[in-house]
Formats: sequence, structure tokens, C-alpha cells
Amino acid sequence: MSAQVQWKLSGDYFENCNCRVVCPCLVSTAAPLNSRPTEGICDAALVFHVENGTYDGLSLDDLNVALIARIPGPMADGNWTIAAYIDTRANDRQAEALEAIFSGSAGGPMAAFAPLIGTSLGTKKVPIAYAIDGKTRSVRIPDIMQMSVEPLPSLRGNEEIWAATGHPANPDKLAFAAGSPGSTFRDYGMQWDNSGRNGHYAPISWSNP
Repeated sequence: MSAQVQWKLSGDYFENCNCRVVCPCLVSTAAPLNSRPTEGICDAALVFHVENGTYDGLSLDDLNVALIARIPGPMADGNWTIAAYIDTRANDRQAEALEAIFSGSAGGPMAAFAPLIGTSLGTKKVPIAYAIDGKTRSVRIPDIMQMSVEPLPSLRGNEEIWAATGHPANPDKLAFAAGSPGSTFRDYGMQWDNSGRNGHYAPISWSNP
């Protein structure tokens, strides 16, 4: 599949990494993506729910994708290790389209990260349950991932802390959050617990061109 294919999608996304404070890659005095993760390396999961989507006329409605990344230092230095998980409800053509979009090979927001990837562990088709319960986002992949994020408390009661950070998922609107208890991942010889660590969520609306 080519970057010239027309596609668009909208839905919801969240991420959870192992930084102890709000992501220094986004909020610091260093240039974007040049700050070192608080733990030296970054272990992150990014999870997406496509509410509505098309790829060259093919429907991608109501499908889920998860990405995990291990980044050995500042994001801009590259050498990322990544793996992808695609909803088992996707047929072969849908899975190929989702892989093209979320790998960046079809253009769009994820294309900015493609040059930073050093090792790709591949793609697995797995059952992915994505849920939104009030302001909490969660995902479950049996025997692999159980994660959720909740908004950080603000000084305005139950309101989220939103910021226009320029994040590729949504440059204009990103909520600051933290991993809920039990936010864990285990696969490919990696294992982590990001409970209480940095998180974000936002609506997404992507397209190419």
C-alpha cells in the first residue's frame, strides 16, 4: 500500500509511558523530543480506537490498534524498538490498511516517527478491547496488555488539563493523565508496569493527503 492512497479516520487514542512526570519530550526547556525520559529509557504503549475510517474506500470502522515502543534515550536520537497489535476483527485487507497507517508508510501523523525506528518486532492480530468510561480510557489484550489512564486532577474540579502541545495525535488538544493501577504490558521479553506514570488522551482526526 502506498502513501498516495487516500484515507481518513477519526476516533480516540490514549498512551501510557513510564515517565514519573508529564512527558518531558513534550513539556521541557529542551527542543521537542530531545529531553531524556525520567527513567533513562521510555517504555510506552499507544492505543487507538477508529470510530470511523476509510482507506481507499475500504471501511475501517470500529477497529482497534495498539503500538508499544521501547526508546533508549531522547526520542529524537532514534533507535526505537516497536511492535504493533491489530484487532482480530479486521480482515486481511483492513489489517494491511491499518498497518500502513499506523506504521507511517501511508503518510499521515505517524510518518514523522518512521525514521526514528531502529527495530520492528512485527505485527500480531489479537483481540483488543478498547473502552471509554467517563474520563477513563482502557484497553485489554489477553495475556499481553491491561492498561488504563485517568485524567490528572486540576484546580477546576472534575475538568481535565488540556494543552495544545503539538503532539502528532492531536496538535491542538491533549489531556494530561496518569496510568491507573494495573497498567501492565508483557510480550517480546519485555515487561513493565506503568501504573501511576505519565499518560495522555485525545480525540483523533487523521487523513492523507
